[in-house]
Amino acid sequence: MVHDRNPKKLRALRRNFGVAVEPDLQTAVASAGILILAVRPVAVGEMLDAIAHCAGASRLLVVSLAAGIPLKNLRPRLGPRVRWARALPSPICRVGCGLTALTFARNVAAPDRERVRQLFEQVGPVLEMAESRLNAFNAAYSPGHGYHALATLSKAAQDNGLDRKTALTAAAHALAGAILYWRESGQKLSSLIQEAATPGGTTAATLTAMDAAGYTKAIELGLKAGIQRSRANARLDPPRLASRKPRRQAP
Repeated sequence: MVHDRNPKKLRALRRNFGVAVEPDLQTAVASAGILILAVRPVAVGEMLDAIAHCAGASRLLVVSLAAGIPLKNLRPRLGPRVRWARALPSPICRVGCGLTALTFARNVAAPDRERVRQLFEQVGPVLEMAESRLNAFNAAYSPGHGYHALATLSKAAQDNGLDRKTALTAAAHALAGAILYWRESGQKLSSLIQEAATPGGTTAATLTAMDAAGYTKAIELGLKAGIQRSRANARLDPPRLASRKPRRQAP
């Protein structure tokens, strides 16, 4: 069941994915076996304030998808009885080939952990890890790396004489085909690089020039920037006073 305060989004979700939708937050929370908090980090505080007013909120099993916001900042918002988990599902989960990182608060018992794992395993592999590793994982596993590399490599191929379609085909093979073979063959990555970049060959010259231009350093700096951005999301606004009335939800 999906809740969103935007009626247009709910209608689109129901139309495109056939999900059950619920415009009333109170009803949605009351019926939740696992509550998935799927809002942007800047909206988490406001959303939790609204959930806190719902009946049964203090006993929920909640999974936050908000990157960067640690469990220590989430736990106080709904009370000590709430069992919290954090998940980082890849957008490629849409086609069942995703990858999800999970971490759990200490009060989440084994049966609940298994329920959460099984939920995300329906759309791809799941990795459970310490929360301290999530920011680095989030910066490294984004499909944006693949899209960016594909766009950059194909653009360079076009600049050197290939038409757009052929350039994209060649670049996609270089990335997706190589990774598929690495997975299927079971060979070490270092061995495959050595095999492809034979001394004096075209690939060796290409990779050497890329490294000399700062390729490795650029990747390192990019990951550090992503980790810093995740850490910047950690702070939540102070919770509103419980005496305040919850904002009326859109019908």
